[in-house]
Amino acid sequence: QVQLVESGGGSVQPGGSLTLSCAATGPIASISGMAWHRQAPGKQREQVAIISSGGYANYKHTVEGRFTISRDNSKNTTYLQMNDLKPEDTGVYYCLIRSIRRVGDSYGMDYWGKGILVTVSE
Repeated sequence: QVQLVESGGGSVQPGGSLTLSCAATGPIASISGMAWHRQAPGKQREQVAIISSGGYANYKHTVEGRFTISRDNSKNTTYLQMNDLKPEDTGVYYCLIRSIRRVGDSYGMDYWGKGILVTVSE
């Protein structure tokens, strides 16, 4: 069974840094893109960063230059390095791993993590 294991959230003061990680575990044959989304209190979930299977990254304009998404294909893991955090970065962060194809399957499915709380405040 494929599962996503997230870690790295917490509370930090403005200007601080956090690194989130999300590992896909189980009988995995291949993975496509990986992304991080967040949902701020009272707002809709939004994508903040995405990285393709080839390593091409794209960011929401409000985090560009502060956040860095990366992936380790040998570990089926994606990371989100967040620097210079601002109070508006507060929210629950979810990883999304696209088109995980399990060993023996001919198709892939998208999987969401359960979410990690990030709080940025004084």
